[in-house]
Amino acid sequence: MHLRTVRTVAALRAAVSAARRAGRSIALVPTMGSLHEGHLSLVRAARAESGFVVVSIFVNPTQFGPGEDFERYPRDERRDAALAAAAGADLLFAPAVAEVFPPGFATSVEVAGLTDVLCGAPDRRGREHFTGVATVVAKLLNMCAPDVALFGQKDYQQSLVIRRLVRDLDLPVRIEVLPTVREPDGLALSSRNEYLDAGERERAAALNRALDAAEQALRDGAGREEVREAATGVLSAAGIDPEYAELLRADTLGAPRWEPGERLVLAIAAPVGRARLIDNKLMEVPATSGRGTGRAALVGG
Repeated sequence: MHLRTVRTVAALRAAVSAARRAGRSIALVPTMGSLHEGHLSLVRAARAESGFVVVSIFVNPTQFGPGEDFERYPRDERRDAALAAAAGADLLFAPAVAEVFPPGFATSVEVAGLTDVLCGAPDRRGREHFTGVATVVAKLLNMCAPDVALFGQKDYQQSLVIRRLVRDLDLPVRIEVLPTVREPDGLALSSRNEYLDAGERERAAALNRALDAAEQALRDGAGREEVREAATGVLSAAGIDPEYAELLRADTLGAPRWEPGERLVLAIAAPVGRARLIDNKLMEVPATSGRGTGRAALVGG
């Protein structure tokens, strides 16, 4: 499949407008490049339901904090373009930083509440990270005006932030979040996995084992803190000191009420070598659970 590359908002809008005039619906898959099977699964899903698929590649400087890996983040546009084309993309939008954030740019989008915990906690990456994410996603949605935009569940907190900004700003786009794609040993696919050497790669698989251990603890009747300790115990045994391993309400990221049917998310972030890895699983408090101490059954991950 031929894949056209555009680098300006004007060219993107012209291509999308032409597709709409031809009666085609528009799907957007926003990425920072270094595409892997997780990204490509989104492209294929978009291809299956939409007439015109746009993949954006933009390493967003505003979501990287001081000392993070903006300069060394993996970039290979030619490889990414070939993979996107093979997966069914019609258009690659690969703008320069100045196209997205021109001189004098002074506006930001901040989503409160959801960004105060987990990766957004002040002693971690801080809310500024998600302000950068929300701002660039809002811009990409306005630039492309898709009917649907697709994201992966691995970035669970980010997906909640994006859903909220779309709802709060009345943006006319449907957000789809697809399941995390994993390696055979369970490691969630991530562009930052490229940073891992062989030993670190083996240790990194402990994140998924930690989620599995937490699942077993829940099945054995563990409460919230016991679930967390089951996960951190596996990580510790692999020599990994997590930034967090938290069990929270899936919709608000607040403290669980432990009510029957309440949906929860177990979220983990941990440094492994030069890579900062994240992962999560969704679960639900069953009808027979006691407050904060009963069993929970996983419903996704």
